[in-house]
Amino acid sequence: MKTILERLDEREAIARLGGGVERLQAQHNRGKLTARERIELLLDQDSFEEFDMFVQHRAIDFGMDSVKIPGDGVVTGWGTVNGRTVFVFAKDFTVFGGSLSETHAQKILKLQDMALRNRAPIIGLFDAGGARIQEGVAALGGYGEVFQRNVLASGVIPQISLIMGPCAGGDVYSPAMTDFIFMVKDTSYMFVTGPDVVKTVTNENVTAEQLGGASVHTTQSSIADHAYENDVEALLQMRRLIDFLPASNVAPLPEWPSFDTADRVDFSLDTLIPDNPNKPYDVKELIAKTVDEGDFFEIQQAHARNIVVGFGRMEGRTVGIVANQPLVLAGVLDSDASRKAGRFVRFCDCFNIPIVTFVDVPGFLPGVAQEHGGLIKHGAKLLFAYAEATVPKITIITRKAFGGAYDVMASKHLRGDVNYAWPTAQIAVMGAKGAVEIIFRKDLADPEKIAKHTKDYEERFLSPFVAAERGYIDEVIQPHTTRKRVARVLALLRSKNLENPWKKHDNIPL
Repeated sequence: MKTILERLDEREAIARLGGGVERLQAQHNRGKLTARERIELLLDQDSFEEFDMFVQHRAIDFGMDSVKIPGDGVVTGWGTVNGRTVFVFAKDFTVFGGSLSETHAQKILKLQDMALRNRAPIIGLFDAGGARIQEGVAALGGYGEVFQRNVLASGVIPQISLIMGPCAGGDVYSPAMTDFIFMVKDTSYMFVTGPDVVKTVTNENVTAEQLGGASVHTTQSSIADHAYENDVEALLQMRRLIDFLPASNVAPLPEWPSFDTADRVDFSLDTLIPDNPNKPYDVKELIAKTVDEGDFFEIQQAHARNIVVGFGRMEGRTVGIVANQPLVLAGVLDSDASRKAGRFVRFCDCFNIPIVTFVDVPGFLPGVAQEHGGLIKHGAKLLFAYAEATVPKITIITRKAFGGAYDVMASKHLRGDVNYAWPTAQIAVMGAKGAVEIIFRKDLADPEKIAKHTKDYEERFLSPFVAAERGYIDEVIQPHTTRKRVARVLALLRSKNLENPWKKHDNIPL
């Protein structure tokens, strides 16, 4: 018996070495952790339970039958993050470059199926070179099976991808269908075809970083939700994100102890809005002073910065925050901002996370580039997302809410549950200057008349009370009471029950 146990220990030790000591050291030399080190840092101490440690590939072509390494390039299993169950797989770059084979895929498939059956989040740590060429279509078939499960799990359990090295070819599409993608600066990149192929086909000279590095995908393509400085920071932030997310679409919201009182008031908010309506302010200050202890996990903060989205807590329970950012493009809605916020709203609705929306929007961004770029359809995505959402929706208009953007930003007309406005709110078809120039075009040559018309328009329409008179605003509130009012409404709406008409699925304007 002792010999058998020793043999097991030996086989486990060999499997844990992955591609061997030299390759593990090479991973460290690149500034990266190994697959198992990443899992240990992500999960609670000693909570990881590994599956399929001894699985090996079954390929025989191109000499592969003589090169077999236990685990076959991916480490899979489950553990806990702050006591809550999560499933995790980590590509092992030291074994065949982390490339996906038929058996490698089967390990991931087993984990995906278990995560779906047990209704728990799944996190993928990517550091791989794509499909294993020696296996051909068998590897491609494995990708297809992984993709299918990504789709089936979408909206049922949270799926998170963390790109910690190369992620190329078929490997990019699984992360692309998950809920969130995060990257590590300087050591990770994503692209369908690499620099060499690009050079051959298009004659463009580009590096891996320029083609698909973290800076590209967090600022331009919007594929990644954030980029972190190194592996350690990225993994610790994933633990923080998991704390905000429910385990599944039928699980309750996580509740964490809060040292912040629900009835806290902050009188500094009374002076947040500048006297000059064209002067910006930072909406993140408002968010920080509203959520528990100022703890806000922002999503896609480097892309479409004219809108801010992310997770906070109220009385220890998760809420989704959407807010126009006056500091960037005056908080206007454009194509990028609409897509960014629309996707976030849909995620919150999938997992029953209430949505709090802070509105200060002068309208949609005008221009040939925006119109030719499909602003109408992209703006409709945000409109569609808010309109179909059945979770509690609370809206606070802090200043401008002009034109169609007023409707889109969780207005009462899109089944907003409680819609508040600050006394500084301006709700109208457009700003006073533009409105007067259209209505009183014949008086444009007389500055005194125009000035009087402008003042009259501002007094009549640029206030929250016209909307309040019609019930479009439930109440005009003092800014310093914002947290207190939002907290009370969220408590009220915990038992909200709203269902959309039955359908196979909707047809959102993609």
